[in-house]
Amino acid sequence: MEPALLRRIEEASLNAWPPLLQMLYDGWLLRFANGYTRRANSANPVYSGRLPLGEKIGQVEQLYRERGLKPTFRLAPLVQPEALDGLLEQAGYADNALTSVQALDLAGFSTQPAPAAHYWDALPPAWLEAYVRMNGVAAAHLPALQGILSNIAARRCFMLLLKEDQPAACGLAVLETGLAGLFDIVTAAEFRGQGLGRQLVMSLLHWAKGQGAGLAYLQVMLDNAPALRLYGRLGFEEVYRYWYRVKEVPE
Repeated sequence: MEPALLRRIEEASLNAWPPLLQMLYDGWLLRFANGYTRRANSANPVYSGRLPLGEKIGQVEQLYRERGLKPTFRLAPLVQPEALDGLLEQAGYADNALTSVQALDLAGFSTQPAPAAHYWDALPPAWLEAYVRMNGVAAAHLPALQGILSNIAARRCFMLLLKEDQPAACGLAVLETGLAGLFDIVTAAEFRGQGLGRQLVMSLLHWAKGQGAGLAYLQVMLDNAPALRLYGRLGFEEVYRYWYRVKEVPE
């Protein structure tokens, strides 16, 4: 993938999942959301900066620990500086959550919305309730989840798929400058294996195309085999990977 498009996807994905608090520290974007999701609670080294690396890493650790969070870095192909991954490993940071970023060219892609798909452009209680139940979100994380979803500045589509008049699957699309990101795709346990995930994704892509999106992207962990199969059958292809480096907080 061309670096310019990769950076566009990186920026759009950061905007699509905003933290509750963030700060830019010498070229590194530090994100905080009370521990809900790695994406919203990690340091993103987007520019190299000028400060010594040891000093910067130490300051990042302090800022996260002050908030009761494990110091966490999110590392992608454009990470600055390039040697950071190795330095973090030497400093005791373990790697985890290897994630595939996949994209689909929507030009000529035929979509068909599910008849039982309902969607909103602002966060509705029905969607939030369904997502919390389907994804098993802990009550302690509910305020952070609401804050993240409410703070998305780009155009949004909260979609809920019904089966037998019951919430069966839900997901979110976020549109920015022709890029449509798909997030929080989940099917209720009692309705899995019935093709509802595919219907939901197709419905979200239908909405995205109708809003002028030319490219769809999503992020899926490499240990999520069912999701990888679904997206592969729809034509999504991997364009790059990212991962996290996490340092355990001492007792």
